[in-house]
Amino acid sequence: MADRPAFFIRQGKVVSEIYSFEWFSGFAVSQKQKSIESLHNAILKADINARPLEVSTKSKEAIGVNLSAFNLKLNNYPLENIFQSAKVFENGGPYLDLLDVLPKEAKRDERLRHSGDLRAFRYQNEDFPLIPKTAFYDFIYISAVKESFAADEINVISSYNYFTDIEFNPAKSINTQARTTALIKLILDEYGYLPDFGKKDFLQYHREHITYSL
Repeated sequence: MADRPAFFIRQGKVVSEIYSFEWFSGFAVSQKQKSIESLHNAILKADINARPLEVSTKSKEAIGVNLSAFNLKLNNYPLENIFQSAKVFENGGPYLDLLDVLPKEAKRDERLRHSGDLRAFRYQNEDFPLIPKTAFYDFIYISAVKESFAADEINVISSYNYFTDIEFNPAKSINTQARTTALIKLILDEYGYLPDFGKKDFLQYHREHITYSL
């Protein structure tokens, strides 16, 4: 058995719940998809009206695969590179050269672990604070979705109401594409499209509509 969160909207906020399900070990995509199906069945057992979407490269749905952060680009750079290259530490950064390496290399660069405490994220000459915790990741993720998808493709997200990421373990990390996709659904439900949020407006919206319960 395993426990994983699903993200959904309740009373105008993105919230989450943990679901227990049968875990199928192994690195094969088929094994991951069995685990996803098991997780989604647990969600359906709790809510018969659930329409869950796995947001990862292991998803059986094309929209779920395309929404994977591994497949998104922003300004022609992989999203992972944008995220890692924006980190500002007490003793260094941002390390903009990380834009031009493979995403796995960017994530594993030793400077990210030996430059002191993380202080902020700097993107397009603006500094984003560490609080709200996932605000910068969510901002660039949504920007990448807007850049990568046509409006009718983005609107497909609204047909789902639970979002999962089988690889996300809240005990080990904070950011997840599943939470951000739930936020996109919330924005679509409210506005009918993804508006061009500036930093200040996005941070305020984020504070009002994201609940961290994990």
